[in-house]
Amino acid sequence: MKIIGIIPARYASTRFHGKPLADIHGKPMVWWVYQQAKKVTEFDEIYIATDSDLIKNVCDEYSLNVIMTRDNHETVTSRIQEVSDKIVADIYAVVNGDEPLIDPKIISAVIPKDLKGFYASNLMAAIKDPVEVVDITNIKVVFGHDMSALFMTRAPVPYPKATHEIKYYKHLGVVAYCKEALDFFVSTDKGYNENVEDIDYLRFIEHKKPFKMIEVDTQSISVDTKKDLEHVKKIMESKGF
Repeated sequence: MKIIGIIPARYASTRFHGKPLADIHGKPMVWWVYQQAKKVTEFDEIYIATDSDLIKNVCDEYSLNVIMTRDNHETVTSRIQEVSDKIVADIYAVVNGDEPLIDPKIISAVIPKDLKGFYASNLMAAIKDPVEVVDITNIKVVFGHDMSALFMTRAPVPYPKATHEIKYYKHLGVVAYCKEALDFFVSTDKGYNENVEDIDYLRFIEHKKPFKMIEVDTQSISVDTKKDLEHVKKIMESKGF
């Protein structure tokens, strides 16, 4: 089974322009993510997928595998599908380019041991900070007994009416797809909830395609703002970088 890791890196981020190239102790953020992905033993190849010549040039400078994609993708998933048209593999594992502290063991958890038919999966983690529950940048997950996703939303769900003994879960930026799943995504229209929530994974759920959630124990930190970037720098300093 051939497995490739893909790190999407878009320069024109709405909240943090040029985020993949943000400096972290002398290296661009996407470099740090790539180094973590290199530690995933299951990966046969790793690519940074971008639509930016600036990012491509930096990748070339640091000898990072990079593949250019169109600049009109509305979602990360459609960008990954374009990569799947260019590179043949059994599993395409996506690692967001804004998590420089991502644990390689966490990434490995999203990769199936074998592939039997349609496969799409996403990592999730229990939320431990109450602030994150109401933060709309954190996508909350509701899942069933078989760990299939039932819904994803930016709202704090489920609602604790019957009990206060509740855990909230957030999706992490590590997703894996087979080729069939990616082709399904780009050939299927957005549903009502995807249009409302702006969460592309809802396309699978709304069309009753299996979307498996995998729980991991981590406090992964994504860099969405410059404040997040300074926080990550301090953590790395504490670890000796």
